[in-house]
Formats: sequence, structure tokens, C-alpha cells
Amino acid sequence: MHIPDGFLSARVAAGYGLLSLSGLALAGYRVRMTRSRGHGALLGVSAAFIFAAQMVNFPVAAGTSGHLVGSTLAAALLGLPRALVVMSSVLFVQCFVFGDGGVLALGANVFNMGLVGCVVGYCCLRLSSGPSPSQTRRVASAAFAAFAATVASAASCGEELVLSGAAPFTVVLPALLLVHALIGVGEAVITAVIVASVLRFLPELLDEDPSKASGNGSLLTLVWSGLGLAMAVVVLLVPVACTSPDGLFRVAQQLGLHGKPSQAGLASLVGYGVGVPGATSVALTATLCGAAGVLLLFGLCWLLALGLVPRSQRAARRRGPLAVESSG
Repeated sequence: MHIPDGFLSARVAAGYGLLSLSGLALAGYRVRMTRSRGHGALLGVSAAFIFAAQMVNFPVAAGTSGHLVGSTLAAALLGLPRALVVMSSVLFVQCFVFGDGGVLALGANVFNMGLVGCVVGYCCLRLSSGPSPSQTRRVASAAFAAFAATVASAASCGEELVLSGAAPFTVVLPALLLVHALIGVGEAVITAVIVASVLRFLPELLDEDPSKASGNGSLLTLVWSGLGLAMAVVVLLVPVACTSPDGLFRVAQQLGLHGKPSQAGLASLVGYGVGVPGATSVALTATLCGAAGVLLLFGLCWLLALGLVPRSQRAARRRGPLAVESSG
């Protein structure tokens, strides 16, 4: 669902960019107010896995594919503010390192897959799971929320195309909603499987208080298992991913829309390695680029989380537990 440059008018792209910037500023403020020691690792691992999972397209119809967006998964693991930070970080790296999604359309992409996806996913998850849900209900709620978030993001994308004059409302919206309803089923299944696995092996990650997952043992387990899973996705699934156009590009082909090739990413990494000189295997270069992206996002989000912690809290933590308690 990454919109390239050329689909949106400058006015629409700028307007949604401002909305996304406002949402990011608020999310950053809320993350800054968090005092959990382990949230940096949570952000890093979540961003790394979502980046890896987005590289794996699965077939949904003849000549059309889809991939995990991950906004609901991030909201389930991290809460709303951190989920938005993670999704925005993934989209920034995809755009500016790998040339995935347009620079001018970046604000719209953050709005669709970040703001809309996270807010709708989080709200649906909370409303459908209730105050004291069973594990089965939590998994079912995550699946429903993931489906709803995917469809809502597609509707937002369609609205932007309509406002840009790219296609009539009665044409583009039904086309996008139909194909993304199918993609939403895949998103729901993947999200449900991951949430069920987390409930089975690391249930503390889904607690309301994320600091419960920040002990040294849990944190180390989280880092290694999360990075290992992300790398496994890149190594095992990226080489066999479906190469058909995703839902947005399939609809764009049907409507005769033509985007502009991205000029943002690093020259050798645009398209996840298609520009690597002398590359003989597309699957191998994509895997290597995916592994590099996983490590980059893990480190970036961890550093970003540390940077968002107020300086007074970092100083108190260095002085010891008593200082931390007195600073609260």
C-alpha cells in the first residue's frame, strides 16, 4: 500500500504530510512520558520484524498480492503511541533507504499505514477484547482489528486518490476495498498467529504495563528471539515471496495510473537490491537487503527510544534504583 510519487496532487500530499507530522509529534510526546526501561528493545524488535514481514508478499487473487502491514500487531504489542513511532520508522527507512514509496507521498503513507492503521487497529482491539479477555478472545480480537485496520487504511488511500483527482470515488474506492478485504484476511491470520505465539511464550509483552517485560532475562530473550524471527523471515520467506503487484498497484494498473520511480533510496539498494552492480540473484540481493534493513531498524528504533527518554530519567537510572524511585 506504499503510494509512489505521481499518484497524489501536491496539495493532498502536503495536507496529509502535516496531519502525519502532527500525529508523530503527539506520539513522540507520549512515548517521552513513558518510564519503561525495556521499551527501546520492544520498539527495535517490533520495527525489525514488521520490516521483514512487509517484504513477504502473498498471493490473494489472480495476478495480485498483499503483505502484512503490521499496524495492529504493533499496537497490540506496544500500545498506540509506540506503534505509531515504529510504523513511521519503518516507512521512513523503506522510503529513504530502499526507495519504497514516494518522498512526496511519505506523509500520506504514514497517515494510512501509521495513523489510520494504528488508531483503528488499537481501538478495535480494545473494544472487542473487553476489560478481562480470555486468551482466545484476545487472539480473535487481534484478528478482527487487523482486518478492520487494513480495510480502513485502504479506504484512506482511496480518499487521497479521489481528492487528488486521480480517479472517481465510485471506481477507486470499491476496487481498493475489495482487494484489501482479501489482503485483510491474510493480515488477520498472520496477526492472530503472532499474538497467540506471544501469549504462549512471552505473555508479559501484552500486559498493560510494559515494564514487566523489561527484566534482564525477558529483555535478552525478547531481543534474540525477535531478531532471530525477523532474520528467519528474511532468509526463508523473502526468496519465495509472491512477485505479483500488490493491491494498490494492481488497482492503479486497472485505472491507468502511473507513478514516478523513487529517487530517494540509496542507489544500490533501491527496490531491495535490484540496483546492486553485478548481482546475479535477485533473491539473494533481496535477502541481504532485508537483513540489513532488519538490523538498521532495530538499532534506529532502540536509539530513538533512548533519545525520547527525558535526560533527568536517564541520569536517575545511572545513579541507581533509589534515585529512580525518588525521581518518580
